[in-house]
Amino acid sequence: MKRRSKTSAARAQWTKKHLLGIEDLTKEEILLILDQAEGFREIIERAIPKVPALRGKTIVNLFCEPSTRTRTSFELAAKRLSADTVNIAMAASSFQKGETLKDTVRNIEAMKIDMVIIRHSSAGVPKFLSGCTKAAIVNAGDGAHEHPTQALLDVFTMRKHLGRIEGLNVSIIGDIAHSRVARSNIWALKKLGANVTVSGPKTMMPARMEEMGVRVVYDIGAAIKGADVLNVLRIQLERQETPLFPGTREYVKCFGIDKERLAKHAKKDVLIMHPGPINRGVELSQDAADGEYSVILDQVKNGVAVRMAVLFLLSVSK
Repeated sequence: MKRRSKTSAARAQWTKKHLLGIEDLTKEEILLILDQAEGFREIIERAIPKVPALRGKTIVNLFCEPSTRTRTSFELAAKRLSADTVNIAMAASSFQKGETLKDTVRNIEAMKIDMVIIRHSSAGVPKFLSGCTKAAIVNAGDGAHEHPTQALLDVFTMRKHLGRIEGLNVSIIGDIAHSRVARSNIWALKKLGANVTVSGPKTMMPARMEEMGVRVVYDIGAAIKGADVLNVLRIQLERQETPLFPGTREYVKCFGIDKERLAKHAKKDVLIMHPGPINRGVELSQDAADGEYSVILDQVKNGVAVRMAVLFLLSVSK
């Protein structure tokens, strides 16, 4: 594995109060998070995976959309740093009584909290809340806009396995139009010097994607060929107002990743990634999801370390 240079990251200092998206970050700030996460990755492997870095801090998980991995990962990250955590689910909150999101955040801020991790179905909500509270805001996914910590853990995983990001060929495959993961990954990968290809049905591809500096292909074989990493996305049915492809069978036939398709087109050491949840047998077959080149579970583990790094840097910058 190639030795990484931390010179540029070492010169960077974290000065941001919030983490609202990857688009707002510089290359040096991204590298700073990744390098900080390296240390926390070692900590979570210990017999007692806990440090007192955020003792006395209170962090609120405010999830207005269903979530398992992201919410649990943030909660574990906070607890590994010894922070106190409060989980608020939309279905059990004052939202059901007509309270606005702004009032909810300001009310919990009055209880002396330090940070709010927010997931919401509408794009721009984290940025809106950042102007309503003195607490730090972390975007855990806003509509089809961004999912910054997912992109950070994805590039961290790539760097961990391949030793670098610069010069890698990364193909993002699936429902590009409705994916906040795709957008955040593209921003992160391009800033770190990777070559990015996107592929999926034309009905799930935004117009003028090339303006983001990516290659667009509609042939799955072309997307797989030469790729160092395949980041496979779930079809975002919950964000589609009308069906955008004939059916599951047709999607699998044209864009599903399976053992046969990998054997025909993929490099022998390609990494297979997925942000979850996986629709097994649709975007990924069983053998591809669980095969020797899959690093999906490693993504989950790395997510805790990366989110520890984000929470720590936001805390010390205040």
